[in-house]
Amino acid sequence: MTSVAAVDFGAQSGRVALGHFDGERIDMTVVHRFPNVPVKVRGTLHWDVLRLYRDALDGLRAAGRLAGIESIGIDSWAVDFALVDRHGRLLQNPVHYRDSRRASSFEQALGHIPPRELYDRTGIQIIPINTVFELAAMAAENDPALEAAEALLLIPDLFHYWLAGPRVAERTNATTTQLLDAHTGSWADDLLVRLGIRSDVLPDLVEAGTPLGDLAADVGVETGLSGTKVVAVGSHDTASAVAAVPFRRAGSAYISAGTWSLVGLELDEPLIDDATFAANLTNEGGVAGTVRLLHNVSGLWLLHECRRTWAVEGADHSFEQLVSLAEGAPPLRSFIEPNDQVFAEPGDLPARVREYCVATGQPPPESIGEIVRCILESLALKHAQTVGVLGVVTGAPPAEIHIVGGGSRNELLCRWTADAADVPVLAGPEEATVLGNLLTQTMALGQLGSVAEAREVVRASFPPTPYEPSTSAAWQEARERFAAIAAADRPGAGAKA
Repeated sequence: MTSVAAVDFGAQSGRVALGHFDGERIDMTVVHRFPNVPVKVRGTLHWDVLRLYRDALDGLRAAGRLAGIESIGIDSWAVDFALVDRHGRLLQNPVHYRDSRRASSFEQALGHIPPRELYDRTGIQIIPINTVFELAAMAAENDPALEAAEALLLIPDLFHYWLAGPRVAERTNATTTQLLDAHTGSWADDLLVRLGIRSDVLPDLVEAGTPLGDLAADVGVETGLSGTKVVAVGSHDTASAVAAVPFRRAGSAYISAGTWSLVGLELDEPLIDDATFAANLTNEGGVAGTVRLLHNVSGLWLLHECRRTWAVEGADHSFEQLVSLAEGAPPLRSFIEPNDQVFAEPGDLPARVREYCVATGQPPPESIGEIVRCILESLALKHAQTVGVLGVVTGAPPAEIHIVGGGSRNELLCRWTADAADVPVLAGPEEATVLGNLLTQTMALGQLGSVAEAREVVRASFPPTPYEPSTSAAWQEARERFAAIAAADRPGAGAKA
């Protein structure tokens, strides 16, 4: 029995999980959950990484009390980073990707490097949250933190450094920065020079599955895990999630559904051409050298933010209650484009949903159930639209869609995605990110030989739930109406990611 621990930092919460692999099946237990609450200070939105580090240590200590742990893996959301000085000290709390500065630097940076050139070099979708735009803003402002930095560490790599000492960049997450050349696999130093960004702060790259060393002595003592290895897994949480998708048929699509819905296909090589550029598809690194051709869809964060607003107003509903209210609301009435920039920042999302519907000539949803249904149906339709685009650019429409992550337990979202796409959906596992993290460690430890073997373990351990499409004419009409609404130009409308 091999026991390994996964630390998974999500954009809204985190957890530490303990996995046991017996050679055929894997089970996992979450031993510690904790919130991830950003903090706004003097107009800038930051991540509270020291609090997250404290929670990671607490979780690892709890895991160590339950089993002898052979290794630890870290994954997190993408694009954000920390800067450390020559003594390894954190210069400031990392800035949140939803902070407004990144968006404000977007057009200026693209004035130095045209969008098509940036896409052709990096293969990454052109959206304001990408690391390159935060760094371009810092360089343009002569930010003293960037000037004082010795190294830039992406969020999982910051924790790698604190836990075990190496300053490296794990490749799957590094690809999301739009700082990596998709053709050479190395940092695109010449692009950084044109944006005034120092390339010397970028660390060496390592592959998923690379052992990074043992826990630092003080960390080992504090957690009771002295001598435990730290392994670089697919440190971008979506890379770990996709590694655990139990594909049944080649060429199937996946949706890693959580704060974001990452809708994509797994390929052997990047696909960078006119069609993928026009569709703003991204080529991100996967475990074992694969490529994740995908599109970011603003996901269940929309529902989380609505729930937060309603709670402040005194209507504190659980997600189960919200889904129940949505099921009872009128179907296919009003839609939003989830990726419209108007929905990108925190705030009163219910009001913005209503305003969007009015601006697009639709009846505004009024009740909580109507708003939730509008969001979930819109996500399902956006999922379907994106799967359709993936089929067009690759010339092979996916025969199935696998939904993994927290969204896979949302029956309405899964069922409506099958209906909207007119393609069967297989839902689960819910904990795909953690499982991918754990199984990549087992590969590094020599217990599994490949990602294909790891997926067989997932299939045996967590059989997915199937959803067949209803082939309803109403959903066909909804697809057409959604496409028209999402494509419409509106006065004052935000950009679509």
